[in-house]
Amino acid sequence: MSTADIGLPVEVPSTALFTDQYELTMLQAALKAGTAGRRSVFEVFTRRLPEGRRYGVVAGTGRVLDAVENFRFDAGVLGFLRERGIVGEETLDWLANYRFSGDIWGYPEGEVYFPGSPVMRVEGSFAECVLLETVILSILNHDSAIAAAASRMASAAGERPLIEMGARRTHELAAVAAARAAYVGGFASTSDLAAGFRYGIPTVGTSAHAFTLLHDRERDAFQAQVNTMGRGTTLLVDTYDVAEAVRTAVEVAGPQLGAVRIDSGDLLLVAHRVRQQLDELGATSTKIIVTSDLDEYAIASLAAAPVDAYGVGTRLVTGSGHPTCSMVYKLVARAGSADPKAPLVPVAKKATGGKTSIGGRKWAARRLDEQGVAEAEVVGAGPVPDGLVDRQLLVELVKGGEVVAREPLDAPRERHIAALAALPLSATQLSQGEPVIPTEYVHEGSAG
Repeated sequence: MSTADIGLPVEVPSTALFTDQYELTMLQAALKAGTAGRRSVFEVFTRRLPEGRRYGVVAGTGRVLDAVENFRFDAGVLGFLRERGIVGEETLDWLANYRFSGDIWGYPEGEVYFPGSPVMRVEGSFAECVLLETVILSILNHDSAIAAAASRMASAAGERPLIEMGARRTHELAAVAAARAAYVGGFASTSDLAAGFRYGIPTVGTSAHAFTLLHDRERDAFQAQVNTMGRGTTLLVDTYDVAEAVRTAVEVAGPQLGAVRIDSGDLLLVAHRVRQQLDELGATSTKIIVTSDLDEYAIASLAAAPVDAYGVGTRLVTGSGHPTCSMVYKLVARAGSADPKAPLVPVAKKATGGKTSIGGRKWAARRLDEQGVAEAEVVGAGPVPDGLVDRQLLVELVKGGEVVAREPLDAPRERHIAALAALPLSATQLSQGEPVIPTEYVHEGSAG
């Protein structure tokens, strides 16, 4: 059983301060004005995909559920807020009893999304929902960006496995989240042990150049590694001379050598030369792993090379040039009073510069063509057209404050494979372009 089946296997501190100060000042003002209890609907969406991207990938949903469960104002947190004078005593008393008791719906993790897709909908009182804005956005923006980059890399890699190895290129906690998101997006393993421990992701790793440099001879380093890890290990062969290192590696480990890793040089040329040399030495089953600042374009350029696996670090954990998805969290409907039966009223921001939003509690569905391929992302408020009822995308994640949709990490990974397969083939092209399907808005009362 994956550790994701039972939640985090480590104690998680309060996430209550993973927020911006104005969330608390808005809360205080709303409490004083008597509007804090109004039933409200907030939605997470992006107005546009990062430049050139054809689709987005929803990732981080499981982490959002953990964060909501641990959003608690304990004594230490309350003391900090009191000491700084951020809010008054009445607000502190309210925060001391804070527990999210509302509902959360969202695209299931691993699903794809497009501009305007309501990837998450948070419903409850204004007071309890507004506090969650920053932590939800920080998780979804980061993880979805990493997963989108991972998905593009996985498409470029085809059947060849990808290893996530970017921990040293980002914040230590972001590295764990990045490894998780990369796994959702199609990576097979990670070098980060914290990610393996927390989320059950397969971990891999053998040695770096420092281990070779530690020894008087490269042969001694190879022998020491084989002695401890067996002939199936992966030997790093580009510390000095690649051809000489490959020869020595096969002499030490024999033709049963598991793999060699190349971390520098013209990878296309070197991979061909190494494959030929390995075959000539009888190590025909020895695999070739390449690393060295790879991204989806570099991976695609190696499609014809005799490469068996790729290791990706920097470009992955920085979203391959797009480290955020620019998702926003907007109030789209609210009641006119604190009466639980008061009807919801659509609300929306009106602004210039592309920052307008569409009011109303929305549903989303993906319309398919006659071949079962997606042709539009349909978003609307009000009744769902009959032909789209069975194609709705949002699922219930939290009901009455209780998580109802926690799942093992392999589930969103498999879901993403299926979601990507249902898009037009052009979705996986690396050339820049518009979203692979359009977003259509259905107004209340319209059949779409």
